[in-house]
Amino acid sequence: MSPLISAAELLADLDSDAPPLVLDVRWSLGAADPLGDHDAAHIPGSRYVDLATELAGPGEPARRPGSRDAAGRHPLPDPDVFAATATGWGAGPETAVVVYDDSGGMAAARLWWLLRWIGHDAVRLLDGGLAAWRAAGGPVESGSDEAAVPSATPLVARPGSMPTVTAAEIVAGGVGVLIDARAAERYRGEVEPVDPVAGHIPGARSVPTAGNLAADGTFRSPGELRARFEGAGVVEGEPVVAYCGSGVTAAHELVALEVAGLGARASLYPPSWSGWIADPDRPVATD
Repeated sequence: MSPLISAAELLADLDSDAPPLVLDVRWSLGAADPLGDHDAAHIPGSRYVDLATELAGPGEPARRPGSRDAAGRHPLPDPDVFAATATGWGAGPETAVVVYDDSGGMAAARLWWLLRWIGHDAVRLLDGGLAAWRAAGGPVESGSDEAAVPSATPLVARPGSMPTVTAAEIVAGGVGVLIDARAAERYRGEVEPVDPVAGHIPGARSVPTAGNLAADGTFRSPGELRARFEGAGVVEGEPVVAYCGSGVTAAHELVALEVAGLGARASLYPPSWSGWIADPDRPVATD
């Protein structure tokens, strides 16, 4: 199954006898009021999911000096806790889920990845997000979400369906091509608006997530994405690892790799740059 669903497909599915659970993951760095944005206009029946509290573990270990195994600014949630949270939204083992945002999937991809990570494969990302939905004539509604109805059959976490790597494994080598999903100027160390150290992991290739999208905010074609990643050294059947600032937008890279047919051995480095620099002994590159 493709990791993507078009707005036209979602319109049809919502009118079916078994509509999917639709979840809005509106979030971005510096967003003032994502919940307010959801309340102002969202796909009818969709529920707001808070990335910081529901799609990440507690605390910011990367800010603790000397924390060599820091999990980054958005640590992965405990898999059992996350499964219980998703069950509370109404997601059960047989529930089809569609996730979206208003930023081309940059935030919603995190939820797509997390559900896949705990073993729930029936999840797709709305290609183009809310803008594509509106362009396809999809209605929007306003107001606060009604109380969720938890799934009668809970999700049971089976973590590991989406592989991850550690900093130690990156240092040791053998993890394949390492791709940095952040903006090119952050990769080069020219600016760093969030983390205390600028630069990138030595050997990483710059493949900013913005380049995964066409002008209308939908994903580029499989052929275009394949050419993009192959140009960065990714080879079909060989390992590739994605990272970003805190493990959120790197999931967008993994969606794009899957669309391109290059995701079979794709992994996430969850702590990403914010976790990498928690150990001052780890090397930093700028170029």
